[in-house]
Amino acid sequence: MHRVVITGLGPVSSIGTGVEDFCEAVRMGKSGISQITSFDVSGFERQMAGEVKGFDAGGLVTTVDTAEWGRTSLFAASAARLAADDAGIRDFGDDGAVLMGTTSGEIQHIVTMTQSWHESGPALPDRRLSAQLPAGRLALAAAQEIGATGEAITFGTACAAGNYALGYAFDLVRSGEAPLAVAGGADSVSRFTHAAFHRLGALAKDACRPFDRERDGMLTAEGGVALVLESLERAQGRGARIYAEVLGYAMSCDAHHPSAPETDSIVRCMRSALERSGVRPDQVDYICAHGTGTRVNDRVESEAIRRVYGGRVPPVSSLKSMLGHAMGAASGFSAVACALALSRGFIPPTINHRTMDPELDGIDPVPGTAREAAVRVVQSNAFGFGGNNAIVVLGSPPCAS
Repeated sequence: MHRVVITGLGPVSSIGTGVEDFCEAVRMGKSGISQITSFDVSGFERQMAGEVKGFDAGGLVTTVDTAEWGRTSLFAASAARLAADDAGIRDFGDDGAVLMGTTSGEIQHIVTMTQSWHESGPALPDRRLSAQLPAGRLALAAAQEIGATGEAITFGTACAAGNYALGYAFDLVRSGEAPLAVAGGADSVSRFTHAAFHRLGALAKDACRPFDRERDGMLTAEGGVALVLESLERAQGRGARIYAEVLGYAMSCDAHHPSAPETDSIVRCMRSALERSGVRPDQVDYICAHGTGTRVNDRVESEAIRRVYGGRVPPVSSLKSMLGHAMGAASGFSAVACALALSRGFIPPTINHRTMDPELDGIDPVPGTAREAAVRVVQSNAFGFGGNNAIVVLGSPPCAS
């Protein structure tokens, strides 16, 4: 079995595109939340989201034809290009596998076609939009952009999909089945997704406040993210910069409720992830939480963390306070933030946090801005609808061990 390291990062987000912009935004606690402009929100009480303003895939991709792909697929392709360039890899060829996670794929195309039928009556679907619709095209777009002709798989395990992709990539590289892999996720803000969470009463009015006493919900978001994983010996052999080591991961599916998280299943997933990574709870320096900012999610996640970590709970923060909830890309963004925390010595903050919630006693949300710290081991949580849970554990770059 091979040790697996992360050598390339490619975030395309509402707070920044590319490693340096994204890292600076996370350190500063920048907000990427604004009023939605991609569709008419006049009929919605809640109108904020984490859109990637001015996204121009043509300025990022070098291979795929942007006219042939939907917005979400272009997020995936752009992120893969950034990650490949950051890793210093020109062509992945047969060696490269591409794994992408998503919640809704190109759902905005369905909205467009449905609206057309509603307004003009039944008709043949738009041929161009129909061709771009299959969610499997997300991984395909990323693979074509970087010249990877190995496995190309899109995972649809809701908001845990990014960590599912990372876990599968880890298995491929660790076993030697693939010497390198690109893993991440992509999703787009859409009327459908916004309306669904609005109907559930899960949307915040203006800002996401994870772990805060006054938290009132999540905000939908979008973007694409990719990470390059390869074996340690391969990375060292080519003199690559190493951000972090992937120590292990675990998954659980409780099938408890369509949308509500289940504490016991999350506890099992956390303990399994730590055990499989060879890590004790007292060795973890930071937890990048799922942290949606809803009343139930933050309470259940906090309870699970306290049960696993006992009286020594490490700092726990949520990127969704800055980005919003990027769905299938969310845990990919968390992995990028964790890799940067390990390689550059800081703990990402939870912005918008003002008042501690007594119900979440023992949780340190790192409010406001980043905290400088020596970070050696991190845990990244992701929980999706249908009880899909996936947790990834990362460690310091081997050269810094």
